[in-house]
Amino acid sequence: MRMTILAAATAAVATLAATAPGTARAGEGMWVPQQLPEISRTLKKAGLKLDPDDLADLTGDPMGAVVSLGGCTASFVSPEGLVITNHHCAYGAIQLNSTPDRNLMSDGFNAAKRGDELSAGPNARIYALESIEDVTGKVNAAITAAPDALGRAKALDDVEKQLVAACEAGGGYRCQLYSFSGGNTYRLFKNLEISDVRLVYAPPGSVGAFGGDIDNWMWPRHTGDFSFYRAYVGKDGKPAAYAEDNVPYKPKHWLKFADKPLGAGDFVMVAGYPGRTARYALADEFDNAAGWSYPAIAKHYRELAALVDAAGIKDPDIAVKYASTVRGWENTMKNYTGQVEGFERIHAAQRKREEEAAVLDWLRKQGSKGQPALEAHDKLVALAADARATRERDLVVSRFNDTGVIDAAITLYRRAIEHEKPDAGREAGYQDRDDARIEGGMKQMERRYVPEMDRQLQRYWLEQYIALPEGQRMEAVDAWLGGDDESHVERAIQSLAKTRLGDTDERLRWMQASPKDFEASKDPAIQYAVAMMPSLLEREAERKAQAGDALLARPVYLQAVADYRKSKGEAVYPDANSSLRITFGHVQPYTKLNGAKQLPFTTLEQVAAKTTGREPFDSPQVLVDAIKAKRYGGLADKRLGTVPVNFLSDLDITGGNSGSPVMDARGRLVGLAFDMNWEAVVSNWVFDPDMTRMIAVDGRYVRWIMQEVYPAPQVLAELGLAPAAKK
Repeated sequence: MRMTILAAATAAVATLAATAPGTARAGEGMWVPQQLPEISRTLKKAGLKLDPDDLADLTGDPMGAVVSLGGCTASFVSPEGLVITNHHCAYGAIQLNSTPDRNLMSDGFNAAKRGDELSAGPNARIYALESIEDVTGKVNAAITAAPDALGRAKALDDVEKQLVAACEAGGGYRCQLYSFSGGNTYRLFKNLEISDVRLVYAPPGSVGAFGGDIDNWMWPRHTGDFSFYRAYVGKDGKPAAYAEDNVPYKPKHWLKFADKPLGAGDFVMVAGYPGRTARYALADEFDNAAGWSYPAIAKHYRELAALVDAAGIKDPDIAVKYASTVRGWENTMKNYTGQVEGFERIHAAQRKREEEAAVLDWLRKQGSKGQPALEAHDKLVALAADARATRERDLVVSRFNDTGVIDAAITLYRRAIEHEKPDAGREAGYQDRDDARIEGGMKQMERRYVPEMDRQLQRYWLEQYIALPEGQRMEAVDAWLGGDDESHVERAIQSLAKTRLGDTDERLRWMQASPKDFEASKDPAIQYAVAMMPSLLEREAERKAQAGDALLARPVYLQAVADYRKSKGEAVYPDANSSLRITFGHVQPYTKLNGAKQLPFTTLEQVAAKTTGREPFDSPQVLVDAIKAKRYGGLADKRLGTVPVNFLSDLDITGGNSGSPVMDARGRLVGLAFDMNWEAVVSNWVFDPDMTRMIAVDGRYVRWIMQEVYPAPQVLAELGLAPAAKK
């Protein structure tokens, strides 16, 4: 009898966990901690001086010092809860505390004493990992017992809530279920959730963001992309909301700055929380990203950024409040544009098709044994086609719904609906555990919202909507608009202008309202949310049913891909999914596509040469003067004859790794990951070992800035870094 996809899915879960990683090599691979014992020989051969088992001890030294910020990575660097991360990772907190009269984004911030440290915002978090539990058996049993696709999605949702609730019992923890290799493995991560996070130090923007969007994703780089937070807890040592009498958190482990200079060819490794990669995605899924979603989103973000920039020239309040949003748009826009160009350069579409065809051909040769995986592939192709059918509409409507007051109205109404149910029966994201996040979002919205700008963004997306073809429309939106021309868009905008949800107290008042209160409201933003909710819930159910089908098909197909790669001796590691990973390699130069050979380090003198006095190359004068005077502060590298600024390595990272500690062979801090080179952005889909390079800020430049440019002797002392001997 032919093996069914359901049976094959169950078998795949049992076998992938036992799949060896293949021939691991330095550079490629975002390895899960559980794989480290299997690649220990490769780690030692690459130059690791620690026992590889030390890296597998996630609560030991050095791994216990690495933390997540929920979108970036960071690490403890003192016994007093001091945390180092990228300047761009702390940028939201810097912006949140900025005003036109006190602009920390441009001026920087340096807390002379603990009492001067600033809250990073009500939603700022530091997540310190405590344990990882394999729960594959429990999750798989729930999924396979479900009767249909929607039932499988609900079963996964229910078992996840049960596991998370048990994990978070007692308070102070944030737990998350992660799926690996398309659902072949499930692991539950338990994190201490520190909710009082404060800004300690950020260099001026002309250091922390030197080069701006022009240099973003480029090499050579000369950016001081670092900042410091501090984690605070209650007097009992347990996580607590912000309070003046909270005390610094005492981590069990913290990283120490390296005492040996980093050089070309040296071993380096990164531990962090990379966001998403898609190296095992279908060719159809790749084609959709490369041919439609990346170009479309980049175009929209370019136009939105131009809108905000123009408005910000007239109104400094807009420039300050939307600075973090615009930076995010620009970063994504440049990344997506670079990926599309890179895909064409390396013929990625053809490569993905050929790789997929090779797997399918290998499966066909296995006869009945390969049939379940072939059927799973067919199912995934059909699901991808279904998702593409309304992609234009889904993008435009979702982005309109993400604008300021509209997003607030939808979130608040959905929360009211879900709070009519028992906590365990609510949609994920609207349980009691999520209330602090929702309330924090409502509070900090005032620091990132200007009514006039919000209306411009609403108008932009509504104009995109009415330009959609008839088949891409949504009946509820059409009914709300009442027409499909500019006059109806303008009428909708003027109506929404009367909302009171731009007021913080008003938003917080609606946190206490019932669904009936929302349905009786005359507030235009709330009326939109009420009118749209049935359609939004219907679309959500459709997506869940599609996900339920994929829950059976994707594990089977990805197991086949893993088996195929293993048969060829190739490395097998899961795609990044925002969980903890380790990557390792060496400080390495590269040669650009035009044949230009790139050195692995940039230097202080190059910063001075690049400085024009105009943003984004407007280094502080004190920095330029120090370089001209060769005031190296004892931090010069003898091999370079000066202080290194940024460096390259062949490590495998992606978004989410920003702020990750770069450690040497002994686990000492030598820098912070903050970017990739332009040629490497394609590696989210297709890894290119010749071109893929990680860009990091050198720890010696971090020290030099805090010694010679924007002095922070109190931070250096806490780091155990006395000023280096003057040379």
